[in-house]
Amino acid sequence: MGDKTWLPFRVLLLAALPPVLLPGAAGFTPSLDSDFTFTLPAGQKECFYQPMPLKASLEIEYQVLDGAGLDIDFHLASPEGKTLVFEQRKSDGVHTVETEVGDYMFCFDNTFSTISEKVIFFELILDNMGEQAQEQEDWKKYITGTDMLDMKLEDILESINSIKSRLSKSGHIQTLLRAFEARDRNIQESNFDRVNFWSMVNLVVMVVVSAIQVYMLKSLFEDKRKSRT
Repeated sequence: MGDKTWLPFRVLLLAALPPVLLPGAAGFTPSLDSDFTFTLPAGQKECFYQPMPLKASLEIEYQVLDGAGLDIDFHLASPEGKTLVFEQRKSDGVHTVETEVGDYMFCFDNTFSTISEKVIFFELILDNMGEQAQEQEDWKKYITGTDMLDMKLEDILESINSIKSRLSKSGHIQTLLRAFEARDRNIQESNFDRVNFWSMVNLVVMVVVSAIQVYMLKSLFEDKRKSRT
């Protein structure tokens, strides 16, 4: 019925590589936030799989950017196959779950539509993926003589993590604003096409009605009596 796509994305694959394969990247973990936009044809269902560790946080946010009705069915299932979220005919949604070890499945279902395809945007935000402890250990390898510093290593890490968190939130907000802008632009273009279409229909109707009225008025003044010779 539908296609199945495995996540994580490219950034997660990079995060899974050993540090020796990523020179200069030690102590820094790439962002685990990912977003994706795709077109779901009418009558189709698309599923994605996201591997997650224990006690992490998985947040999924989706929006229907284009398509008749701007609605879609959404399904989120645990690694055991238990349904966590099931929504019907929704234009957007945000869901956060505390994860177990395994592959989480989430699907977008457009089988209820027989004509219109849908353009769908979704974003994954992964927290507590276990990179924090590794980051601290990596930093300790590069900082020596901490007794000579006025600021403790923990304070430095706290400041860096705060900056990282705020930058991540800023990027998240910008991504959502772009999605909202794309959806609003699609709605405006659709309304523009509808206005143009019905304007042409009204123009044609007015021309036809005007022609009929002229013909009827003209027929009222015609002398239909036949002259006799």
